[in-house]
Amino acid sequence: MKVAIAGAGNVGSYIAQDLKNAGHEVLLIEENADLVARRRDNVDVNWFVGDACEPNNLHAAGVADADVMVAATGEDQVNLVVSLLAKQEFAVPRVVARVNHPQNLWLFNESWGVDAPVSTPHLLTALVEEAVSVGSLVRLLQFEGGGAGLVEVTLAEGSPAAGTPVADLGVPRDASIVAVLRKGHVVVPRGDTVLQQGDEVLALVTSDSEDAVKGLLIGP
Repeated sequence: MKVAIAGAGNVGSYIAQDLKNAGHEVLLIEENADLVARRRDNVDVNWFVGDACEPNNLHAAGVADADVMVAATGEDQVNLVVSLLAKQEFAVPRVVARVNHPQNLWLFNESWGVDAPVSTPHLLTALVEEAVSVGSLVRLLQFEGGGAGLVEVTLAEGSPAAGTPVADLGVPRDASIVAVLRKGHVVVPRGDTVLQQGDEVLALVTSDSEDAVKGLLIGP
């Protein structure tokens, strides 16, 4: 997989080397030539010096061949422009964008070419809620501009889903139970998998199906 990353700060550089170590082809785009000179020897990827907000630079860098574009600069306005160019001008299949300021999260949607916004404060909040919340729905990740997402519910005592096979839950067509965490083990759910109190149930939902899934796993 070829991944293009805009921004060679601490976040972009770490992502680049991590993906390279995982066997992916990585292109790192950075306009600060001094920063590139300092980090080129330590981050073993393909480098391009130039402003990622300029279409000519993205073309010269070879972004059109990328499978994924990551907008990882420290400025939200730059990440939005890079995302929009990657999606509309170069038809990159998947665009992931860093959200630096949480109040800007609402902007990072498909209108700006963003498939997956990443906001560290929101992720931390979700992880905290996931750790302490039993009997409530926790949103872990959003996909497709917020139209779909990954949610988690720990089944509390009295959950209508406890003791019920997955096939009998009546999950909406546009939602799916994708995993069950039970006593430290991952259970891949099948139709005859019976849910139990204390199970951590992970589900993919859309905005239209979220309330229905919440009702099935938590109750009224």
